[in-house]
Amino acid sequence: MIRLARAAGALVALVVLVAALTPALERAELATLDARFELRGTQPVAGLAVVAIDERSFSELETRWPFPRTLHAQLIDRLREAGARQIVYDVQFTEPSEDPDEDLALYEAVGRAGRVVLATGEVDDHGRTRVLGGDENLAQAGGARAAASTFPTDPGGAIRRYARQDTGLATIPALVGARFGPTPTAERALIDFRGPAGTIPTYSFADVLERRVSEPLRGRIVVVGATAPSLQDVHPTSAPGDRLMPGAELQANAIWTALEGNPLRPVAGWLAFLIAVLLAGVPAAGVRLLGPVRGSALAAAGAALFAVGAQLAFGAGLVLPVAVPLVALACTLATALLVRAVAERSERAAVSRHRDELEAAVHARTKDLVETQLEVVLRLARAAELHDDDTGEHIDRMSRMCGEVALELGLPPTRADTIRYAAVLHDIGKIGVPDEILRKPGGLTIEEMAVMRRHVVEGSLLLEGSPSPVLKVAELIVDTHHERWDGTGYPNGLKGEEIALEGRIAAVCDVFDALTHERPYKQAWTVEHACQEIERLRGSHFDPAVADALLRVVRRRR
Repeated sequence: MIRLARAAGALVALVVLVAALTPALERAELATLDARFELRGTQPVAGLAVVAIDERSFSELETRWPFPRTLHAQLIDRLREAGARQIVYDVQFTEPSEDPDEDLALYEAVGRAGRVVLATGEVDDHGRTRVLGGDENLAQAGGARAAASTFPTDPGGAIRRYARQDTGLATIPALVGARFGPTPTAERALIDFRGPAGTIPTYSFADVLERRVSEPLRGRIVVVGATAPSLQDVHPTSAPGDRLMPGAELQANAIWTALEGNPLRPVAGWLAFLIAVLLAGVPAAGVRLLGPVRGSALAAAGAALFAVGAQLAFGAGLVLPVAVPLVALACTLATALLVRAVAERSERAAVSRHRDELEAAVHARTKDLVETQLEVVLRLARAAELHDDDTGEHIDRMSRMCGEVALELGLPPTRADTIRYAAVLHDIGKIGVPDEILRKPGGLTIEEMAVMRRHVVEGSLLLEGSPSPVLKVAELIVDTHHERWDGTGYPNGLKGEEIALEGRIAAVCDVFDALTHERPYKQAWTVEHACQEIERLRGSHFDPAVADALLRVVRRRR
């Protein structure tokens, strides 16, 4: 039995280490990369700007997409007059327009600006393009160049890297980087995102065209491209936050990365393998020398220290593998504990029960290694639950309803999930409400109601200042879920869209769940009766659109 267990342990370790050299854990590793960007947050950026073809440009210029090429020509002239260091035009001009004069106006503006970089997604097998008549024409237009605007995508569709070439044509970041920085040598490099979408200074196409913006563009590399959601040039990336990044800002981040010589450098494959081997050896040695409990604690400490070290290394530009080493550690820990248990069982049958308890404890410790900030949210919610017997199931029901209503309103799934997880803390401030008020079966006096209402302020103060996206949303919900659409709510008397959308969603879900379930001071209402009450209060207590979304969700459930 002991030999069999040891053989199984060696096999598990071998499988995990081989996985480090295959795509098996690629998705998990990419997720850790995203988390590291999230933890690092916004970084300084200089020398770059984005000119956005945004919704305001459409309305102010009173034109539709695609813009006439004379309009693009005028913008290039404005950027030249403003003293832009480099113009990168992330709009494709592969095919001639119906009016040759339009093409000529754009061509001449490119020639006047000099060395303009024009984007393309179409390249032949020899790396040639048809942008504004072809590469020879471009070269005569002040040394303009066409560059590939494409990015490689990772599993799941996210963009995290830029390539040096696409079918023999230099990509935009590689071309601009070679002009003003070190020549990129790597075929692919991680994009060093400077922060969430909106971090790169961005100015409206219309403002630049009308000369309302000029000086901020002087001496900068300016990327012109679409940001209007209707143009659908937005992408999931590793950047912090849950907003999709417009293509123009994605290009700007990649250009910054190339200019800085690709500062994020993954370690060599042999070193990544060695790290996994060394980390996997920690629990094996710890359990053997210190016993199961101390060995597990040592493994947990080793994993935590490694995770902190990986984040510090990331801040310095070194990208260490995280998922594979931690999985190797966890599997080795489980295997080491299994070997120890089998050995003890063979020696003393009486330790069988202890072994089961130990394996359960190990499972809990292993699980702790992969828990995220959501654990903090759930623990805080449990604190309120212990204080108020009625909140436990209410918290679960109400938070799930918030997520469904957010989706019904058309919010992205990532934002809906954030609202769902944050909503569990909506009544966290009730921790500070005395039991005799919180659990009072009858109505509250004016003085007791004032004490009860303080839970909103106390809950908001408890969550204030957190860098966590979930806790930031939770603070919004805590602070606004008792505000009313007509301005008669508390604590701030906000009205209409002054109230955060997250708070408006939580408000109607909170009331609906309270109506349909028994409380110390009331009996449960029927679902139909509760729906009628929500309809009655839409437009006064509740945002009408949010109330309607909840009613659709409820009726779909029935």
